[in-house]
Amino acid sequence: MAKAWQRPFVNVFRHCRVGEWRRCSREGDVAAVTDKSLRCAVYRIRDAPSAGGYIQLPGTSMQSLGLTGHYLYVLFRPLPGKHFIIQLDVATKDGQVVRMSFSNLFKEFKSTATWLQFPLICGAGAATKGGTRVGASDARWTCLQLDLRNILLVYVNRRYGHLKSVKLCASLLVKSLYTSDLCFDPTLTVAEAQRARLRVTPVPREMAFPVPEDESWFPSDSSEASPGPVQESRSPPEADFLGRVPRLLPHPGASSSAAQDGAPSAGPIAPCQAPSVPRPLPEVSLFCEPSEVPTGSEPSAPAHARHKHAAGNGDDVSAPKPTVEPAVRGDVAVHKPFGGKQSKQEVALAKHPFQKRSFLPDPILRLKGVVGFGGHSTKWALWTKDGSAVVYPCHAVVVVLRTDTREQRCLLGHTDKVSALALDGDNVLLASAQARPSSMLRLWDFGTGACLSLFRSPAHTLCSLSFSRGGALLCGVGKDRQGRTVVVAWGTAQVGRGGEPVLLAKTHTGVDIQAFEVAFFDETRMASCGQGSVRLWRLRGGQLRSCPVDLGEHRVLELTDLAFGPAHDGHMLYVCGRSGHILEIDHQHMAVRHARRLLPVWTPGSPVSQKQTFGSGPGISISSLSTSQATCAVGSEDGYLRLWPLDFSSVLLEAEHEGPVTWVRVSPDGLRVLSATSLGHLGFLDVPSREYRVLVRSHTAPVLALATECSHGQLATVSQDHTVRVWDLATLQQLHDLRSPEEAPCTVAFHPTRPALFCGFSSGAVRSFSLESAEVLAAHRCHQGPVTGLAASPDGSLLFSSCSSGTLAQYHCAATQCRVLRVAANVVCRDAHPTPNALVLSGDSHLLAFVGPSKYVVTVMNAASLEEPAGCARQPLTALPQLLRVDVRALDLASARLASAVALCFGPGPPGHLLVSTSSSTVVVLDSTSGRVVRELPAVHSGACPSLALSRDARFLLTAADRAIKLWDYPTQACPGCQVYIGHSEPVRAVAFAPDQQRLLSVGDAIFLWDILGPLERSPPGSAGDSPGAPPTCEASPDARQLEDVVSGAHGLPRQQVPKPSQASPLQLGVCAGLLRDDDGAFSWSDEEGPSEESHIPEGLRQGSSLPVLVKEASGAGDGVWGSPGDPRGLSMHPHPHGWPSAQGTRKAQVCPSARPDCYKHFVARYKTSSLPKSASVSRGSAERLLLKAVMGYNGNGRANVVWKPDTGFFAYTSGCLVVVEDLHSGAQQHWLGHPEEISTLALSHDAQVLASASGCGSTASCCQIRIWNVPGGSCRQLISYHSTAVQALAFSPDDELLVTLGDYGDRTLALWSMATCELLSATCLPEPVHGVAFNPWDAGELACVGQCAVTLWLLRGPNASLQGRREPLPEELGAGELTSLCYGAAPLLYCGSNAGQVCVWDTSASRCFLAWEADDGEIGVLLCSGTRLVSGSNTRRLRLWAVGAVPELRCKDSRARSSSVFMERELTLDGAVVSAVFHDTMDMGVVGTTAGTLWYVSWVEGSSTRLISGHRSKVNEVVFSPSASHWATCSDDGSVRVWSLASMELLIQFQVLNQSCLCLAWSPASCARPEQQQVAAGYSDGTLRVFSISRIAMELKMHPHRAALTAIAYSADGQTILSGDKDGLVAVSRPRTGMTFRVLSDHRGALISTVQSRSKEHGDFGAQWGDLWLAASSDQRISVWAANWPQGHCELVDWLSSPSPTLMEGPSQPPSSLVAFCPWDGSLLVCAGLGVRPEVVFYSLHQKQVVERIPLPFFAVSLSLSPGARLVAVGFAGGGAGVGDPRPSACLDAAPCHLPTERVLRLVDCESGTMQDFAGHDDLVQLCRFAPSARLLFSAAHSEILVWEVAGPWAAGGASGSGPLLG
Repeated sequence: MAKAWQRPFVNVFRHCRVGEWRRCSREGDVAAVTDKSLRCAVYRIRDAPSAGGYIQLPGTSMQSLGLTGHYLYVLFRPLPGKHFIIQLDVATKDGQVVRMSFSNLFKEFKSTATWLQFPLICGAGAATKGGTRVGASDARWTCLQLDLRNILLVYVNRRYGHLKSVKLCASLLVKSLYTSDLCFDPTLTVAEAQRARLRVTPVPREMAFPVPEDESWFPSDSSEASPGPVQESRSPPEADFLGRVPRLLPHPGASSSAAQDGAPSAGPIAPCQAPSVPRPLPEVSLFCEPSEVPTGSEPSAPAHARHKHAAGNGDDVSAPKPTVEPAVRGDVAVHKPFGGKQSKQEVALAKHPFQKRSFLPDPILRLKGVVGFGGHSTKWALWTKDGSAVVYPCHAVVVVLRTDTREQRCLLGHTDKVSALALDGDNVLLASAQARPSSMLRLWDFGTGACLSLFRSPAHTLCSLSFSRGGALLCGVGKDRQGRTVVVAWGTAQVGRGGEPVLLAKTHTGVDIQAFEVAFFDETRMASCGQGSVRLWRLRGGQLRSCPVDLGEHRVLELTDLAFGPAHDGHMLYVCGRSGHILEIDHQHMAVRHARRLLPVWTPGSPVSQKQTFGSGPGISISSLSTSQATCAVGSEDGYLRLWPLDFSSVLLEAEHEGPVTWVRVSPDGLRVLSATSLGHLGFLDVPSREYRVLVRSHTAPVLALATECSHGQLATVSQDHTVRVWDLATLQQLHDLRSPEEAPCTVAFHPTRPALFCGFSSGAVRSFSLESAEVLAAHRCHQGPVTGLAASPDGSLLFSSCSSGTLAQYHCAATQCRVLRVAANVVCRDAHPTPNALVLSGDSHLLAFVGPSKYVVTVMNAASLEEPAGCARQPLTALPQLLRVDVRALDLASARLASAVALCFGPGPPGHLLVSTSSSTVVVLDSTSGRVVRELPAVHSGACPSLALSRDARFLLTAADRAIKLWDYPTQACPGCQVYIGHSEPVRAVAFAPDQQRLLSVGDAIFLWDILGPLERSPPGSAGDSPGAPPTCEASPDARQLEDVVSGAHGLPRQQVPKPSQASPLQLGVCAGLLRDDDGAFSWSDEEGPSEESHIPEGLRQGSSLPVLVKEASGAGDGVWGSPGDPRGLSMHPHPHGWPSAQGTRKAQVCPSARPDCYKHFVARYKTSSLPKSASVSRGSAERLLLKAVMGYNGNGRANVVWKPDTGFFAYTSGCLVVVEDLHSGAQQHWLGHPEEISTLALSHDAQVLASASGCGSTASCCQIRIWNVPGGSCRQLISYHSTAVQALAFSPDDELLVTLGDYGDRTLALWSMATCELLSATCLPEPVHGVAFNPWDAGELACVGQCAVTLWLLRGPNASLQGRREPLPEELGAGELTSLCYGAAPLLYCGSNAGQVCVWDTSASRCFLAWEADDGEIGVLLCSGTRLVSGSNTRRLRLWAVGAVPELRCKDSRARSSSVFMERELTLDGAVVSAVFHDTMDMGVVGTTAGTLWYVSWVEGSSTRLISGHRSKVNEVVFSPSASHWATCSDDGSVRVWSLASMELLIQFQVLNQSCLCLAWSPASCARPEQQQVAAGYSDGTLRVFSISRIAMELKMHPHRAALTAIAYSADGQTILSGDKDGLVAVSRPRTGMTFRVLSDHRGALISTVQSRSKEHGDFGAQWGDLWLAASSDQRISVWAANWPQGHCELVDWLSSPSPTLMEGPSQPPSSLVAFCPWDGSLLVCAGLGVRPEVVFYSLHQKQVVERIPLPFFAVSLSLSPGARLVAVGFAGGGAGVGDPRPSACLDAAPCHLPTERVLRLVDCESGTMQDFAGHDDLVQLCRFAPSARLLFSAAHSEILVWEVAGPWAAGGASGSGPLLG
């Protein structure tokens, strides 16, 4: 309303009361006179400029006009032959004053940051006096129109604020000045404008000049020829209207053929283009700003306009182009040849001074949404007042996102990344600061999105902003140019009322400030925190003063965030730190009231290994906190968002994220908690529903390329963060996330007709993926360099790719399996970088265009002619058929620099045009068949345009360069108009039109989606939009497709005898194979194509001839894993559901030294969840009650931990802390115990009589254990130790007299031992990590080590075998890298493998490397050589056999040696990175271990691999048994369900669900079906329940009864109902036959359901009438028992058990979840653990409703199982001190206790006698134990290791008399 009085215009003279001279001033000869031609009073200034005569408005420089109209009209007449000056002071939005001067005294345009000088000449001619130009002799009355907003934007890149002052100087007559927001046009009347439908406003009568009746504005009556298109005019007497901008003189050297006297003079001008001066981009781009395009081939030469005036002399004058476009900025000039005739309608249109065709609307683009979060940092996400929307930065854009509809409102204006945000309490003002230029701040009207103020901060950089609650005070914290901390305060009360922010105070401080906040209850008080300081601030008397808070012992803490919150006596200040501390500070007394520290909670799966006190141990690093009236939200770097009460007594809610949480904010109503992560994810936790919703996912690095898909409306993007992501264009939500950790994706393309995606990588690989099933369809390696271009033909038949080495490949992609047709070398430009416009195909799929063979040449080929005839083999081409080659250098001969082609784009056809963007900023349109230049668009951008796109109807051309995009009116041939849009903070990498042609996309720092507001024209017949080959216009699908479930089975199993490899490889990696990542970066494969020929199953499970297959399923949109068969690098696709954050967050980061080498060869022990080792009693001797029968699985985390002696048949491997010796014929196992920690490596002596094993260092010992075993007897001969952290490698000397041990990267020592005495002979410290060691088999006095860029050769000297080393660096030709493996060959050769995939050969006698070859694409971790053969194994899962017989001869040839003398004989692809291998001396057969936990038998003769040992690679969560006790099943965090034979312990079937964890399992009871209808129900982390048929080996049912992870599941007694419990405490009752959930019980809401069990009610009624009895237990120590009749839908509560929370405990701060089971030997009893404050097993009677027996335990139990036979209870512990709370001594049959961690033992309790016994064997806590139904076997699991125990003697009495239900 403050600006309403200025509409429609303001007469400035009247406003300032010129004549009274009170509000204005005058100087010199200034007088009011009457002008005869205007017949009114005007003011005359008659002094010369040197005399100082002027009129100034307002009177003094301290005053301001404050006029906001961005058009200024000056009605003046220069005095003939005199100089005049018009001087304006204009204020910008940021408070800067820019002076503009217009004069006929100036010769040329000049500018600075605050001053603009424009030459301006009025009249038909001008005279010169002494070489100085003077005014025209026939000067007339002129209306000078200035677009102040555009002038500022174009020349100084600032936003117009208001007109501050005007000064009219020297010789002129002036009628008045006017300001307005309207663009007035003097050439048309209202009637003419309405008839022509022109959006113009006639000049008001007050401003109009009188025009005689026989005269008009700009009549056309000349008959002389014109050199080009011109605009003609005849002005009325004494009148001129100078366009909309000041007229500029031509640049020096510009032609002026029309000016006879050599001085251009003024006339009416039509703005078409700006002069060629540097112009920065506009700073604000919410609406577009004009951009001018020169016409013709010379952009620097202005076009000429020819004028003839009524009273003039007929001279022709040159009219240069003006500086700023008119209001209709996109207009295009309409030119008519001079002398032609026009119709009346044309004349009426031609009267408009801007003869351009309208490019409307303006702006034509609107930013609809952006995909991204953060940029400068992943902080500053704010809630609005009502909690319905969040405000966050996305690089340079501020986004307001509604949480319910996901609608975005974008605030544009910043030119760099936003570094801080603040929103006032009333949601009136929003403040934002950008990183560069120095701390520019913007204040926004949050309701309208308008920028109210733009100003610069005194601080150089701002990192924090905070508003007072009422919005009257804004505080900011940053750094000055010297790096000092600056605190600034502004007053913002007047900003919303037309005023500017006022700097109230500024102060420097020497303390670190990480967070700053204004108190919500007092706007004069603030608080800050940082490194070791908390300060309270106050604004008083225009000064900011602070006072520190005495933190006492906490003054060394690194504090990260703070928040004011409520307290019972007022308000409290909460401060958090990286050490986990939360300080409660009384701001009134400036003292710490409470100090709390958040420590990791000791729960199963937690990495905490010991009890922690308040002042020791690592706490939870807290990065942010926020408070509400009752709660405090805390975000920490462990990925958790936790919600606490203000007393921090217990966690109310927690949500785990995929990355560290960097920001949290509680909504004003306290019902939602916003959180952000360092991975660019933004979401919120809804407290009432306990659901987490992800709002934004984003790339964490610049986006390189994009591709769009039509049928489903999808977008694919490639980023430098090594991901390819697929988005839904309708919702902007992420559908798929394809990750490639080790190679960077470069280009991407969709298949036009099938749901497939193609991607090119930096390694040269091109892969195709199915979007429906998440399969890898094909992978090709035709290129040697990064893929620079990728394009699919519109008809979907062909695919083309190019690389940086100049290779062009053609593929046939019409079928599902994409195959290579041709590969051509030296065709494409070698200098090219990956770009979406490198390869382009025409809309009819006939033509292919690319830049090459050099960057100066564009080649167009016939795409179809590249196809080979049917039956032809794939061949490389030396020359390809082509249509034409265009030399771009010949297109611009006048340029001083050679132009090169940058980007290409085909236009719609016909006609067939090819658009070429060149390095000279020109877009050239070529005829694609003849190469003729059709048209040129010069000076498209200030630099080269790397990306361009043409709409399907050829109406719009889209170009991008630097940080701007331009949309061009393409059909206009001459001087096409364009609109410029900015918003990206980094260069735009790619642009494209959306498939529906109604939107366009630009990518760079983020993904921008723009709406095209103008109606699109229909495609003409025959155009691209009408051609059959063009993709149809489509609508994006908002929902992602659900992927199908597939089933597959185990390969090579069961194994009944010594493996005999078959012809076919057992690992058939089909197109459905999916990668599974291990912790060390290796990969394993899920076989999904079909079963192996070796696979067979028992008759009871066989169905016809079908064989087991694996289940592969992806849940939700994009759920699944993608990979390539045989591909060396992992590509993992992660799901992104809209619920809770990924449940894969149970994986914890390993704590490793920072110096760990970047290679997988180095051993790193799995991080254990159990506590420190303590003394425990372990049973030994003949009376053992549990005998270890079998170990399931192989430790793929070890290195070189498999030994095999084919001559003797000795075969051993490691599993956890056990050495397993297995008979390959019978499958019988021996188990050598003794190591307290995970075994890292093994070594077998050459005579196979001694085995050495090494394990890590425990907390009770200072050194690692190395055990020397006697192989024939299986006993430990000696225990030695020296290394401090871990042992990397062991090796025996050729004579077996010496043993060398190598420490890992943390130890860096090499030790030599005597095997006769087991004494240390010598040791040496290594300067760098070493990865492998080996003795020379031909010389026992020499050994070698490999490490960083070098080989070290050691010689043993003297009787004491002292070590003398010589380091030999790698040759420079091989580059820098790590040597990771080694082996000796024929004397004196040494083979070494590197992490780059090279194998180099050394001559140890000459200490030189003489040969190297590329043996693999990844790191080589295993090398073995024997005779003329070499085996290499790598992390690409490849095992290769090389023929190296010619290498010894090459050693003599010296420099003539070539790697071509070595060739590969065989290759196998396994299921993971190769970590261990041992082969026969002939190298024909061997055993290989992988990180997938699999041991393979390899036969090179057969070319096959057979699976020997396999197990889970992740934590085992459940073990269940079939009712017939013939089979058992397991489930794991790796998403697999495996079915095993109980008799042979062989794997039979495996069901795999990708990207989900299987958390619980249940086998259908015997009463439900016949044996052929056995089923297994599994619960997953995404809330789904799947039912698998064992007999049919298929998934029968998939349900989604829960929104949170399923944690417990059970069948009802009749098998017709499934009960499932989840993480949120809900129990769902479902019917598997119908797939319906018919009841949900919420009695345990808020706590995890740990156990669900059901059984028939056989022992009394317990007060209930229904036949089924079931129970549920939750983590809050509550147990409920129910009676139910599920067929009738009845269910009633029978009993409820609960216990108060514990207060003081010696163990963990909170006990584990309650465990409960029906007692199998007394149906009226419940057996409970974890029910109470003490660790004990409780027997509760359902009849008596009380506890009848208690058995104390030393620690709380994490696993519990009851024998169905004898009264035995098996318990696994959560940890703690030995013997705590245990009054009864454990039974021990061995007087010498074995020092093992008590938590890692399995305890067996006899409930009758009360005796107990502990059994060792696991290297971690026993999280699971289960008795088999026969009661003769007990299964225990620690992480992924499963041990099978046999219950001996009378302990197994009772047999299987009751197969009672198993626990949970």
